[in-house]
Amino acid sequence: MSFAEEFEANLVSLAHVLQKKYALLRDLDKSLQENQRQNEQRCEKEIDDIRKGRAGNITPNTSLTQFSEEALDEQKHSVRIADEKVALAMQAYDLVDMHVQQLDQYMKKSEEIRKEKEAAAAALELENNGKAGNAGEGGRGGRKKTRLATAASTAAASTGMTSSNMDLDLPVDPNEPTYCICNQVSYGEMVACDNNECKIEWFHFGCVGLKEQPKGKWYCPECATVKKSRKGR
Repeated sequence: MSFAEEFEANLVSLAHVLQKKYALLRDLDKSLQENQRQNEQRCEKEIDDIRKGRAGNITPNTSLTQFSEEALDEQKHSVRIADEKVALAMQAYDLVDMHVQQLDQYMKKSEEIRKEKEAAAAALELENNGKAGNAGEGGRGGRKKTRLATAASTAAASTGMTSSNMDLDLPVDPNEPTYCICNQVSYGEMVACDNNECKIEWFHFGCVGLKEQPKGKWYCPECATVKKSRKGR
């Protein structure tokens, strides 16, 4: 079970626990209010009795602030109920706070994983771009270039389209060199023209009608035309 699934299950459990605690808080609150109401009535009666000088064991000389043991016990009971309410409220708060901290940790971990994936993807893209540049600088003399297909060439293969009949709609580094008669960046498999003076130098297979590496020397359409015209002179 993933953290997200476990956290979701804990949230469902938390809702039930909080519901029970809040129900108990309501019951305690009702009990506290009733106890305070009765105690207030008792105290008012005792004060009235003191004033009239006919309270049972309370004499007229007794201070108005001194109540019977029963009244004091009821007041202490009210305090105990109030303390229990506070304890329940603190338990509910701690439960919610614990889940909030767990969520914060999960979000922090997810952010770290996301950054690691982005860094890895950027490093891979930089490595591929570096390979493309190195191959473009020294790739003459009949040497052919093959790269792992990028997202564009993968999409082309899955749909049966080649670079000659599809428009690339990918984020491109403005500093990345472009190749081929399509004037696009390096992707998929590419072939180098064996004419050392070729202006374009590298070509996508699909753009020049190739499906596999040509055997022997290969010239791009423009260089092949120039080569034939020179032979015809």
